[in-house]
Amino acid sequence: MNQIIQKESKSSYIQETASKFLDRETAGGLILIVATILALIIGNSSWAETYHHILEEKFLFGFSDSLTFELTIEQWINDGLMVIFFLVAGLELKREILVGELSSFKKASMPLLAAIGGMLMPAVIYTIFNVGSENAHGWGVPMATDIAYSLGIIGLLGKRVPTQVKTFLIALAIADDLGAILVIAFFYSSDISWLHLGISGGLFVMLMAMNKFGFKSLFWYIPIGIVLWYFTLKGGIHPTIAGVLFAISIPVKPKLDSKILKDRTVQNVEKLEHTDIEHRDPMQDIEQREILENMKKDTNKSRPPLIKLENALIEFNTFFVIPIFAIANAGVALDINIIEVITGSVGLGIILGLIVGKALGISLFSYIGYKLGIAELNKSISWGHILGIGFIAGIGFTMSIFITNLAFYDAEVVKLSKISILIASLVAVVNGLITMLIVKPKETAT
Repeated sequence: MNQIIQKESKSSYIQETASKFLDRETAGGLILIVATILALIIGNSSWAETYHHILEEKFLFGFSDSLTFELTIEQWINDGLMVIFFLVAGLELKREILVGELSSFKKASMPLLAAIGGMLMPAVIYTIFNVGSENAHGWGVPMATDIAYSLGIIGLLGKRVPTQVKTFLIALAIADDLGAILVIAFFYSSDISWLHLGISGGLFVMLMAMNKFGFKSLFWYIPIGIVLWYFTLKGGIHPTIAGVLFAISIPVKPKLDSKILKDRTVQNVEKLEHTDIEHRDPMQDIEQREILENMKKDTNKSRPPLIKLENALIEFNTFFVIPIFAIANAGVALDINIIEVITGSVGLGIILGLIVGKALGISLFSYIGYKLGIAELNKSISWGHILGIGFIAGIGFTMSIFITNLAFYDAEVVKLSKISILIASLVAVVNGLITMLIVKPKETAT
């Protein structure tokens, strides 16, 4: 009985978090569209100079003479706020691996294969157009999928799209995020300081040891996580990786397991029954208030720290961090000849990588996995849905722009890359919506 209660309790928390994630990401995708349009308007208006001047303003922060650092507003957004984005991505990934769509080989194989194909094929296409050139390092740009944008777009289709399709897209995008994180860590980090990285490694080991020895309160983890970010920043590896490492260290098991919670709840209910609940309410009876407060604390302690932190950050990440990133990075001046963009090697590599590479890679690898018998396709999902997901996954936006800022140093190439990403993402939206609208539900497909 206790095991059943424990499983139901955990399942409730997981379902609540997964549902919250899906709802927020869908709404967040629509807000992200608005933020992108706003940034483009400002970046191509008379306010453009002021907009860029504000982003280049430096802000000094420090605890002492030896512990100070100075970043521009844009860097605080890209290297600071975006750590929260990667922290949430890491928490989502850990949750999915433990109890979600990536929790077993059978569940994970199809979206994982799709994600691998959706990363490899765009990188190959980009490399074909840029091999041997000074911009060949940008192969990571078309690999990424913007989960917020993608879910926002697919959310527009409502019940036309089965829930399983959205779940598949979430699992694929989370696996894609992991790939992007690894690419950033290994290929887009420079000026390595082994001393600072050594300290970062020590802090990560400390966090994992705290988890191992039963530290459950986030109060102990968050300060060390901030210091981990600082030394990762100084170490030369992009500091957003600190968000992922921090997520890995967050405990899953709560302070109180379901059995202890059940026993304590029974005791508190018995105490409550001995008060004058027929004639007095908690406002009038201090004993009732204390009992109810204890029950509230016990319930809070029974929530897994990982789920608690993810739920606390989902809205802030979706409705603040990602839109702010878009406003700071999407305000590119559209003063480049579009023909120049779509015929140049960088533009072609990014546009075809996101539009063709994503759809081809996701569909092809999924089909190969299915034919080899190592991947299973949900009964509610058709191959038309997989193709539609492939097109929608071509919305690289947030992560593609993020990698653009790391891959290129020439301001003109950065601008060209961002415009290419915007073009590709727009085409991906149109292709994805049309495909999803054409595809019949699996039950009626002939």
